[in-house]
Amino acid sequence: MDAAEFDRRASETLKRLMIAIEDGMGDKVEDIDLQGSVLTIELSEGGTYVINKHAANQEIWLSSPKSGAAHFKPDASGAWLPTRGGDNLHARLEAELSAVLGAPLGLEA
Repeated sequence: MDAAEFDRRASETLKRLMIAIEDGMGDKVEDIDLQGSVLTIELSEGGTYVINKHAANQEIWLSSPKSGAAHFKPDASGAWLPTRGGDNLHARLEAELSAVLGAPLGLEA
């Protein structure tokens, strides 16, 4: 994948995540902000998620207050797969944020 395609796919993913989390989490989110290539999600009960594009490695990086740091590479189907095992980006965020929400959030790749 060339740099322009990575940038397009990663930017689209961050925008879709922001909208889905903002719409689905309601007052469970204190603040959500997408500035350039960095999506920051501050939870009302405490804890901050930071999700960003890392163009040099063509990855999306996640910093989670629940599971720590993880890196995700895109695959041909549009999913962001972990570089070190575990759930893909959307599944990991779905599990962690649904636990905060107390109901399924419904994040889709």
